[in-house]
Amino acid sequence: MDKQKVNTTSSMNSKGYSSSSHYRISSVVDESERLVATKFVLWDVEPLESLCNSKVYLLRVKLNRGERMSREDELLRAWLEKKNWLAEAVNTNTYFRTAVPLMGYRFDFMDVLKKYLVNQYGHWAEYYAPDRTSLRAYLYGSVNQIVEIPKH
Repeated sequence: MDKQKVNTTSSMNSKGYSSSSHYRISSVVDESERLVATKFVLWDVEPLESLCNSKVYLLRVKLNRGERMSREDELLRAWLEKKNWLAEAVNTNTYFRTAVPLMGYRFDFMDVLKKYLVNQYGHWAEYYAPDRTSLRAYLYGSVNQIVEIPKH
């Protein structure tokens, strides 16, 4: 986490640092390493290690180790809950579409998320979730159609 480069825009100078949409932080760490999280705020925050007991941190570490989120194995029933939790956490936060924010850090889950278009009550909306089942568990009411958008 020591090696970070902060990219700012001209709007940051005039508007201040109140909105996370005005800047992006790109990691300078080698791309072959999988990061647990990246800092997305400009002010000082606690070290990432202080979040090591949080649900989002533990999930990202397990995924980085190569463990899969699978519904087939009944011994991994906890993954079912984690998939449902991840679908809700990604779709309810206001900062990112494919990541979960926690205490100034961005935990990205794009590698395990799929993009879906959902037709509900005559309107189409875009959601990200690990699978259709977790997305359906997150959604309320009747769903007319769920269409998966393939990655390019």
